[in-house]
Amino acid sequence: MSKPVVAIVGRPNVGKSTLFNRLVGRSVAIVSKQSGTTRDRVTMETTWADHPFILVDTGGLELFPDTDLWRQVRFQVETAIEDADVIVMVVDVTQGVTVSDVEVAEVLRPGDKPVVLAVNKVDTDSKADGAHEFHELGLGEPFPISGYHNLGLDDMMAEVLSFFPPEPEFPEPEADLRLAIVGRPNVGKSQLLNALTGENRSIVSDVPGTTRDTIDTLINYRDMDVLLIDTAGIRRRGKIGTGIEKYSVIRSVRAIDRADVVILLMDAMEPATAQDTHIAGYILDSYKGFVLGVNKWDLLEGTGVTKGEIEALLRQRFKFATYAPVRFMSALEGNGLEDLLDTSIHVFGEWTKDIPRYELRRTVMGAIAEHPPSGVRGRSLKIYSVAQDETAPPRFTFFVNRADSVHFSYERYLENRIRQAYDFSGSPLRMRFQGRRRTRT
Repeated sequence: MSKPVVAIVGRPNVGKSTLFNRLVGRSVAIVSKQSGTTRDRVTMETTWADHPFILVDTGGLELFPDTDLWRQVRFQVETAIEDADVIVMVVDVTQGVTVSDVEVAEVLRPGDKPVVLAVNKVDTDSKADGAHEFHELGLGEPFPISGYHNLGLDDMMAEVLSFFPPEPEFPEPEADLRLAIVGRPNVGKSQLLNALTGENRSIVSDVPGTTRDTIDTLINYRDMDVLLIDTAGIRRRGKIGTGIEKYSVIRSVRAIDRADVVILLMDAMEPATAQDTHIAGYILDSYKGFVLGVNKWDLLEGTGVTKGEIEALLRQRFKFATYAPVRFMSALEGNGLEDLLDTSIHVFGEWTKDIPRYELRRTVMGAIAEHPPSGVRGRSLKIYSVAQDETAPPRFTFFVNRADSVHFSYERYLENRIRQAYDFSGSPLRMRFQGRRRTRT
């Protein structure tokens, strides 16, 4: 099931991002280990007191330079109210209650989501008394904290965790494959979902999803029950502006979290935009099966543009996910749909594949013999053995003398040799190096 979502909201400069970084355990405002995927970070999976959840920093959603400041803040708060399970409102004790704080609170109070009020920058005892004046916001007991100094977070998070749902409102339906369709607005997600549930396939049932206006669809295809997780219902009720529609990522993150395989759907007329690569980053970080889908191919027929040219562009833009297969389709005309489903099923098989240890060891040791490791900083590297200890996603543990002597390029070499031998198309691989002194993943 999808992990609970905790959203941090509040006016600018109250310390939302500092609190976000503290709760996830490191600075991740902009983060990437892979070339070509540097991106602003607004969500992160994390754990507190053995409770996993998805944390959202709405400060990272201030992406509306053509609007006034309050509209920016209100967009963030509306998004949190719609998609989060628990909301943490952050205020600044050094500034007291401001007009903007009151406006944020007025939006939050009528909502049906629990709100935890965090009074930030309380780093001395003399400032603690200032937290009491925030009672006037009408959001319950204020929790004095300092995100920068790591003070008061245990009490605040105990309150947050108390609001986590003990059981999902809707039990996850049984399915052989959970397939999510994500992408920016207007790429044809709804049209693709409708085409996939067409007359030539048996719809088993429509089941309520984990967000209020999403309907998952369970279909039967090639004797497999496939749960289609749709994120197309991104338009909100009421007068919520297009900025929400363009930049809200919470629903996509939820869908990715629930899925086994994720289809990133793009528009053939405008493939691999910055927002496409942004969403791809979340898929990459989730270690789920990954398919790149190019929709509306019918619009390019007769233009001279070839699939090979589009695929070359995608390979260049998605350097961090070269393992993801590319599939072309027209949801409007119903072309390429079976190929898309067959590919998704194949990717699921690769994502859950388990390689016998003796076969894997023979492959890896052969690769090492052909190209021995050189180590780093003058430290020699020896690899004694290897085993696959997990599936979904596949994880390989290499037993070495020094885990800190593995160069990134050699790790990539070993991954490529494993893929050459065993495919793993569409599946990420986790590489773990266990040494005598430390382990690196």
